[in-house]
Formats: sequence, structure tokens, C-alpha cells
Amino acid sequence: MAFEPPQRLVRALGETERNGAADWLVKLPELVQQVVDLRELTVERVQAPGGRSSLAVLVRQADGTPAVLKLAPPWARPESERAALAHWGGFGAVQLLDGDGREGVLLLERLHPEMSVRSLPEAKALLEAAGTLRRLWVEPPAGQVFESVAERTGRQAEAMRTSAAADAEVAPLVDAALAAREELLASAPQARLLHGTFRQSKVLAGERMPWLAVGPDPVVGECAFDLARLVRDRVEDLIASPSGASITRRRVKRLAESLELDQERLRGWTLFRAVESGVRARRVGRPQDAELLLEFAGWL
Repeated sequence: MAFEPPQRLVRALGETERNGAADWLVKLPELVQQVVDLRELTVERVQAPGGRSSLAVLVRQADGTPAVLKLAPPWARPESERAALAHWGGFGAVQLLDGDGREGVLLLERLHPEMSVRSLPEAKALLEAAGTLRRLWVEPPAGQVFESVAERTGRQAEAMRTSAAADAEVAPLVDAALAAREELLASAPQARLLHGTFRQSKVLAGERMPWLAVGPDPVVGECAFDLARLVRDRVEDLIASPSGASITRRRVKRLAESLELDQERLRGWTLFRAVESGVRARRVGRPQDAELLLEFAGWL
């Protein structure tokens, strides 16, 4: 199957600084063809702009049922995604139809990629997204294969310290974010299986249910960590608003109350995740994104 990978995927893999990213991209057309032939799928088109860590191809199964073929490199943890989707069983998330995460191949229920919660007015989008997220917060399966929030943020914290040591401008925010992380982990409530990278664009319209989550990078930990990324959705609009800081604080309060979470814990994880994303954007050469994220973090 000859095709050009979506530019969003190419750019994102270029920022990962991982060995093997370029080779995986080169081999991607051949990998797709092998999987399509093996599973007797008919290709409709590559989904674009697509995701930042995987390729999605719209296909039909041998019986004509529409589906999505997803291929992801090993560092995107496809086996972890497969295990989470299997555990959720289609409740609140896209249905896993087939696939072996160890090979980076997942066959998924076809949703409506052109229609995400982000297309709704902001207040309605936050309400629907939060309701979807609540369905995913379940007990982790026995013999879990998932990272913990402590493990994931531990790696991120090391990278943040390195960046702060070389960039005095971000050091105060990094210090505040790291202090918040230590305090939060010292008193963490009961752990749940979390989506891990949840935001409005990760919730798509479906047939079985109005809205279903896609693209998890699952992790086990407290629910406030999962909700934190949703707080900064549409950050560019928040920054452009003269009352962006007060809107952000109200959003933290409203989301925490709607999902019965501690407001200060949500604020702390929102701070950590915004600073981590901002510092990473700065490190990989996305200064505009970094500026937005770090200004947002300063409001918290």
C-alpha cells in the first residue's frame, strides 16, 4: 500500500528524539499492507490529520463492517492501550475488535473522526467530556500491565529538572510543579485505571453511544491526574481572553465539583501537567506552544 504518512504524525515522531522513529515511518506502508492482507481488510483511506503517535486507516472487514486499523510504534505503548480497551469493554471507550498490541496493531470500532466533543460549544463540550471520562475510571485489572502515575511523572520530572538547570526562565515554574507533584503523591487517594491523555479531541461521536473515548495512553493513579489535561483544553482561547485566568480557576472548580474530586488536587496536577508540556514544547522547538502553556501554568 503506497501512501504518505500524515504530516502531523511525521512532525510528532520527529520531536520524540527516539531512535528508530525514522525507520518505523519508512517501513509503515509495508506494515500496513501486511496487516491488511493478513486480516482480509479493504482499505478506504488513511485518516488525516490523524494522531501524533500512531497511524489510523479506515478499513472494512471481510463482511463489510467498517473499522479502523491502528498501527503504533512500541514506544507508544500499544499493548497497554489494547489491555485498557479490553478491560473497558466498549463502556465509555471505543470497542476493541481485534489486534495484538505487542505488534503495534489494533483493529477498532469505527467512530466519526470528523465529529469530536471539541466541535460543541465549550460548556457543553466540558460536560460531555467529563461524563465520558467518569465511565473510564474503574478498578485496574488484576495483574495489570500499566504504568503508575508516580512512574510516568517521575520520568517527566527528571526531564523537567534537566531543562530547568539549563533554562533559568522556566526554573520557578518547574520548581512549583515538582513541589506540587511530591505533595500529591505523598497523599494519593485510591487508584483507578485512567485514560492518561484525555482531552476534548479524544472523545468522538459513535453509534452505540453518543460519545466514546479514543487513543488512551493508560496509567493507574488518582482521577484528578486524568482530569487535569481537560482543564486546559482550548488553551489558546483562554490566553486570548482578558479574563482567561479567572475562567481557568472557575473551570478547575466546576470540573472538580462535577466529578466529586478535590479542587486543590486537580489544580496541582493541572499545574504539573501544563508545566511539563510547556517545558517539553520549549525543548523540542515549539516556542509558541510553550509560551501558551507556561502562561497558563502561571495562572494556577
